[in-house]
Amino acid sequence: MQIETLGIVGAGTMGSGIAQVAALAGLRVIVVDVSDAALDRGLATVRGSLDRLMAKDKLDAAACDAALARIETSTDYQRLGAAGLIIEAATESLDLKLRILKQIEAVARPDAILASNTSSISITTLGAALADPSRLVGMHFFNPVPLMPLVEIIRGLETGSAAAGAVRELTLRLGKSPISVRNSPGFVVNRILVPMINEAFFLLAEGVAPAEDIDTGMRLGANQPIGPLALADLVGLDVVLSVMDVFYKDFGDSKYRACPLLRELVAAGRLGRKTGRGVYSYD
Repeated sequence: MQIETLGIVGAGTMGSGIAQVAALAGLRVIVVDVSDAALDRGLATVRGSLDRLMAKDKLDAAACDAALARIETSTDYQRLGAAGLIIEAATESLDLKLRILKQIEAVARPDAILASNTSSISITTLGAALADPSRLVGMHFFNPVPLMPLVEIIRGLETGSAAAGAVRELTLRLGKSPISVRNSPGFVVNRILVPMINEAFFLLAEGVAPAEDIDTGMRLGANQPIGPLALADLVGLDVVLSVMDVFYKDFGDSKYRACPLLRELVAAGRLGRKTGRGVYSYD
């Protein structure tokens, strides 16, 4: 199945990033969100990212204009009926994703593939809420989407081979590198990465070392491009916490308990770069 029109629900960080790479790859993109203000912010994010590519001579003005012209925005789910693949890119909340996927299924054409850009939630659980779970695939992009090459393609228990194959083919067309993953909490990358970030919060809470030294230690000692606490600020502390809570619930293992300091920072609204303050402060 050749997908030429991509639908995206959610114009936030992930949704706008997916829209950008799809539009640059020549696809028509339809982005749906709950308000014009949210859509305007998403388009502004795409424009800013494209402007930075032009400033670095990685993109010319004609290609930038062509990409922006391929992106349509709407608050009307009915517009998604034209898409061959529709990606849910909402906040990491089971209830929210279930509600959105049901809305998508109600307007999607019969042959359309549905995907969730979840970082930890069971694709089998999400698919079970649909009339046809065989067409739901996990399609986990990484932040920032325009720069990160990896996409985890997750098959739930009922995911069909045709749907998974079409999503893999599209991932390659987007210039990304797919890996195939069996449905399991956190899949591959976050199963390893998020508990490591959580452990860094325990080190910080216990006063083992300052935040800067924890991050420097992992950058210079483990050759990581960014320290775990700075990475948490980039990803969003609320996202890290939600993933840890999913692990704790689904595995029933105390090793996945979220650090109380992480939970307290989220409760205080210190979510990282997106709020201007997390572990670190940002101007």
